[in-house]
Amino acid sequence: MTLFPRRLLASLLLPLALPLTALAQPKPVPEPPDTAASAAAAPLSASARRLFDASRAQLVQVRTLLAQQDSQSSVGSGFVVSEDGLIVSNYHVVSQAALEPAGYRLRFVGADGRRGSLQLLAIDVRHDLSLLRAVDEAGKPLRFARALAFRPATEPLDKGDRIYSMGHPQDVAFAIVEGNYNGLVERRFDPLIYYAGSLNPGMSGGPVLDEQGRVVGVNVSMLLFSQQMSFLIPGGFAEALVQRAKDAKPIQGPVWPLLREQLLAYGEELTQRFTAQPWRPWGGGQGEEGQGPRWRIPIPQEQFLRCWGSSTPPDAKGMRFQRMQCRMDHALFLSGRLHTGYLDVQHEIYDGSRLGAWRFARQYSASFKNENLGRSNDKDRTAPHCTESFVDAQGLPARAVVCLRAHRKMDGIHDVTVLLTAVDQPTEGLLGRFDAHGVGFEQAMKLARHFLAGYGKPGAAR
Repeated sequence: MTLFPRRLLASLLLPLALPLTALAQPKPVPEPPDTAASAAAAPLSASARRLFDASRAQLVQVRTLLAQQDSQSSVGSGFVVSEDGLIVSNYHVVSQAALEPAGYRLRFVGADGRRGSLQLLAIDVRHDLSLLRAVDEAGKPLRFARALAFRPATEPLDKGDRIYSMGHPQDVAFAIVEGNYNGLVERRFDPLIYYAGSLNPGMSGGPVLDEQGRVVGVNVSMLLFSQQMSFLIPGGFAEALVQRAKDAKPIQGPVWPLLREQLLAYGEELTQRFTAQPWRPWGGGQGEEGQGPRWRIPIPQEQFLRCWGSSTPPDAKGMRFQRMQCRMDHALFLSGRLHTGYLDVQHEIYDGSRLGAWRFARQYSASFKNENLGRSNDKDRTAPHCTESFVDAQGLPARAVVCLRAHRKMDGIHDVTVLLTAVDQPTEGLLGRFDAHGVGFEQAMKLARHFLAGYGKPGAAR
């Protein structure tokens, strides 16, 4: 299936942790600035100055260092949430140390100049959060004079409210950025705040404060090629992580078992919510004398997927087609090369009446063979294991392929791909594809059956 260009949000979201290779030239780490004005790139309002001055002692830069030396591998931000040294950041900020603790270690530098080590206590991969503890060289918790508080859920923000993001952008200096709350992103599986403000790499994990200095969100990503479009994790998720893990012991060893456990729970909820939704009707092709749709095609609801479509121009020669793709706009970050936990539905409908049956069959078959099912040399997942058969899809003669790929480091986690192509017409064709990434085996099979059950002839029983 040759897809139209993806204009989907997920393809443009950029996590805000900063790999040090992103810097054009190595730069010495600057000393913390003395004032909020020197920390920010643009002039600050009186509110921003007040908030920065009041909160700077709770703001930290989170550094991932090589285990045997002080060279930085990546940097992000974080903030103090308890007087005994608990710090919240993003999971993706600390993911290298979380996955390879023998190769990396975590340090922090405060906006007030304080320094120390960090222990990883808990992760929430679904919401891209981590809970850390600041410790001295002997491993004893460090004390802080004050911690940032969370804004109560009983006091929701209104669209247009002024909020203030803090962090350490581009490894240059601590900064505060003024912006506006613009509500939650629509059509998402989990809530995400749309922040009208400029976030930059290195600010991941930093706090976003209201006018009273209370945490309303956590910096997480920005939209590439856009103006003032950034995204925040709602503060309630961070507060919940603190409450359930504040007494946790430091995590020992790589976090793959925790990732597996959290993915299985997430995949179960995702599967239940997706399969509970009825398919939307969309007629593909035309029946005899153009009366009604030729096929019944499974088009998902847009509750937490976004759908886009395209087609050939009316005067196009040769093969004509319509294309559609529905995809979740966010994937779960596991590592720099592995993002998972999302669904993708695609359809192409072909009209080869201008080609004739033989030429159409050649192009139609080639489109089916061109599907990318995964690389055999993937370090994170096995090569695809596929089964193929001809099926009766509720009255529609079809060829179906189901492929599974297992995640190498998370037992029981799979990616599933389902392909279906109609074989009932000599010069018309239908090619559908469904992908679910990062789900358990039972969930993968349930999703595959749900997708195949969405096809059929109009009026045929499901």
